[in-house]
Parts: sequence; structure tokens; C-alpha cells
Amino acid sequence: MSLVQSIKSTFVPIHREGHKFILAFVIASVIVGFLWMPLFWIGMLLTAWCVYFFRDPERMVPQEEDWAMSPADGKVSLISVTPPPAELALSGEPMLKISIFMNVFNCHVNRAPMRGRVESIVYREGKFVSADLDKASEENERNGMVIETAHGRIGVVQVAGLVARRIVCWTNPHASLVAGERFGLIRFGSRLDVYLPEGFTPRVTVGQTAIAGETVLAEYEAAKGPVLSRRL
Repeated sequence: MSLVQSIKSTFVPIHREGHKFILAFVIASVIVGFLWMPLFWIGMLLTAWCVYFFRDPERMVPQEEDWAMSPADGKVSLISVTPPPAELALSGEPMLKISIFMNVFNCHVNRAPMRGRVESIVYREGKFVSADLDKASEENERNGMVIETAHGRIGVVQVAGLVARRIVCWTNPHASLVAGERFGLIRFGSRLDVYLPEGFTPRVTVGQTAIAGETVLAEYEAAKGPVLSRRL
């Protein structure tokens, strides 16, 4: 293994969205350190947490058309059959909904659960109640995305949490995404809701820890043949 490969395997990349926050924490730590040295070390601990929060590790993502992968790191907080948000214009019929709750220690980079074309992106203002509550899906600020896949249209909704004040989505309508491709991020602590059409069966349970791009949330009928993976 070369020196460059060794360094890459040791240090997890930091997403560019976190650079300004890390710099702000460092500057603030130095300033308060002039007032009282213990504050400097407290600030540096907070800086280390900020670096950890914005980590963006690579994942080996299965490229299987029948699998819906987790779009986020976190805990499976809800599995239900319910109508999707009206603004997504998916269907008036109930769909399989799987929610992933991200606490402030989870990696917050969001990934596409399946390969497909982005049909629409809809932002909706709202409240900031705790993202682990069921009502957060309806009341909180959110950003919804509809993806046209091989098995129909699915919905992926970024839901702001109690301390989250910024939803970031850098993909665009008509963009093509592969499973596991990064499409957004939420600061700081939040939730992802995935809405899947008829034919999908859950492959996770409530309380299970999910890893973005690697955990299979649901499967469409039966998987066929060997599954290839892609590093993303």
C-alpha cells in the first residue's frame, strides 16, 4: 500500500459543507482561549465533534435494481403504510414508509436509495420539533424528492429536526442518480423518510441501525442473480 493510499484509508474525508463550520469553531476557540485557557480546550473538543459530524466516508453500495438502500446513517424509527406528503404528488394511496432518525453523532450525508431520474424536488417550510416524533413528517420543515426508478416512483424526504436549521440538497430535477450517490445533507440532527410503492417488502426492523448506501431497507419481490457493488 502506498503512502497516499495509507493516508486515505486512515482519515475519513470531510464534506465541503463542513469546512466553514470547522474554521469558525477553530477561530472561536482561539478567541475565547485568550480570555480563559480552559475555554480553548472546550472549543477544540467542539471542533473535533464538528469534524466528526461532517465526515463523508466512502461506501460499497450494492447496485441491485430490486433493493432500496438506506439514504442515511441512523436508527430505523418507523415502518408503516401511509399516504405520502401531498406536495410530492406521488399518489393518494398509502405507500410503504420507512424513516431513519439521525442523531448529532451520525454521518449526515444523504444518499439516493435507488437508481433513477429525479422527477421533482419540493421544499416546504415548517416547524422544528424533534425528528424522532411521528408528527415531524407532517409538521417539520422538509425537502422532498421524487425519483423515477425501474419499479415506479419513490419519494425521499429530508426532514429537519429539533436542532437542524439547514437542509441542503445539491441535485436537480431531471438529474440521473445511481444507488448510493450523495444528494444532500442536513445540519444538525434530523430524519429521512422513504416512500416506496406496492411490491416492496421491508428488510429492516424498528430500532435497527442503518448505514447509508449499505443497509437494504426494502426489497422488490425477489432479488435475481449476483449483486454488484460500487464504491461511492
